[in-house]
Amino acid sequence: MKALPNILTSMRLVLALFMFVALAAAAGAVPFLADKLSPDQQFSLERWAVIAFVTAAVTDFFDGWLARKLNAVSVWGAILDPIGDKVLVCGAVLGLLALGPQPMVVLPAGLILFREFTVSALREVGAGKGIKLPVTTLAKWKTTLQLTALALELFVAAWAAFHLPDDPALQGPVTGLAHGLFWLAAVVTIVTGAQYWEQTRRALQN
Repeated sequence: MKALPNILTSMRLVLALFMFVALAAAAGAVPFLADKLSPDQQFSLERWAVIAFVTAAVTDFFDGWLARKLNAVSVWGAILDPIGDKVLVCGAVLGLLALGPQPMVVLPAGLILFREFTVSALREVGAGKGIKLPVTTLAKWKTTLQLTALALELFVAAWAAFHLPDDPALQGPVTGLAHGLFWLAAVVTIVTGAQYWEQTRRALQN
């Protein structure tokens, strides 16, 4: 049972990879498949990608909770968990952009990617100098906000794949909510990135 948290974390990595490849294939970006998929097959890939993302996002809560509940916190889990989060978020962002022109998500998507890679670099450099950057409460909320916003954005992008009516009265509010949450996630993401940057700067000066 104590291996269950790490199994869930590993599953998140596998699901993230599947989600990204499925979205890329649906967008016609996978060699040898671009001209061979029917519209129904593309829609099926989009649906499964969204399902995979939501499933992976749910494991992000349960693996940490189970690790604490089962007293199974491990170094391997501590390494895998943030990697799983970043692979899932970055894969979803890139997959979302692959689905087609979406001007309202390009800027926040870029900001999120910029922050994630920057903080990863800060952690790597800091670790070499004995500097630890503990996860802040706001950063935890940031991840939850990112995953929620991305789930909605992917759902909106795959709207036709779920055979939902092309009704602006229904699709409009959902799209507006998705974009609003995604922009909010981007702002919180940048704020937490600035916090980590300042922590690192102060630690290097000591």
